[in-house]
Amino acid sequence: MADTLSIAERSNRMSRVRGACNESTELCLLRLLRAARIRGWRRGVALVGKPDFVFRRERVIVFVDGCFWHGCPRHARIPKSRLAFWVPKLARNKARDRVVNRALREAGWRVLRVWECALSAKRQVATLRRIARALSAIPRGTTALPAPRNSASRVTLAGRRVARLAVVHTPQIPSSSNA
Repeated sequence: MADTLSIAERSNRMSRVRGACNESTELCLLRLLRAARIRGWRRGVALVGKPDFVFRRERVIVFVDGCFWHGCPRHARIPKSRLAFWVPKLARNKARDRVVNRALREAGWRVLRVWECALSAKRQVATLRRIARALSAIPRGTTALPAPRNSASRVTLAGRRVARLAVVHTPQIPSSSNA
C-alpha cells in the first residue's frame, strides 16, 4: 500500500510523535512491587542495558520487556508490511537482550526479564512470586508465604524493615505407610 503523504509531510508528522518507552509497563510493575511491599529497588541506575529495576543489595536486575519489541514467545508477531525492516530490527533486539543478559550475569547480577503480558491480572501473582524468589534466593519448588503478623522476627531488605518470608516445603507423602 502506497503512502498517501509526501516524504516531507510524513517526516513532519513522525517528528511530532513522542515515545513513552515502556513507561506504562514499568509503572504497572512499580505499583505491583509497592502493593506487595517489595522494597529496595532503584530505577535509572547506569548499568549495561539500562535496567528498569535494580536491587543492589540482592544483586538482582529486572527488565520489563514489551511483548512485541522483545519477542515474547506467546505474543510476538511479525508485522505483515515492511518485512525487510522489521525482521532484522526485532532480531537485533533479541540479540541485544542476550548480550546484555550475559554481560550482567558475568558481572555477578541475577537478571530477570518480565514480559508485558506477565503483568496482566491473571499472571501478576506468579510474577511477584518469581521476583520475591529471586530476591530471597528461595529455591524453586517451595512456596513463599508471609510470616505471621505476631512474629517478632523481621529482616531488613535493602535497608528497610519488611515482613520475613517463611519458606514452606511441601511434605513428601510416602506411597506406602509400612513404618
